[in-house]
Amino acid sequence: MTLLILTILEIAALVIVLATYLTVIGNQLRRISALLAKITFGVRAVETMCAVIGPAVDRINGNLTTICGDLQDAAVEAEKLAR
Repeated sequence: MTLLILTILEIAALVIVLATYLTVIGNQLRRISALLAKITFGVRAVETMCAVIGPAVDRINGNLTTICGDLQDAAVEAEKLAR
C-alpha cells in the first residue's frame, strides 16, 4: 500500500515538473514570437525604404554611361587640339 502511494506521488511530481517546464518553454516561445514579429516589421520597413534604390541606380548608370561616352569624345577632341 505504501509503495502504491509513493508511486502515485512520484507520478504526480513528474506531471507537475513537466507542466512547469512546458509553461516556461511556452512563455519563452511567446516572447521569441513577439520579438520575431518586431524584426519582421523592421525588415519590411527597410525593404520599403530601399525599394527606390533599384530604379535610381539604373538611372544613374544610364547617366554615367552617357557621360563616359561624352568624356571619351572630349578626350579625342582634346588630343586633336593638342597636335
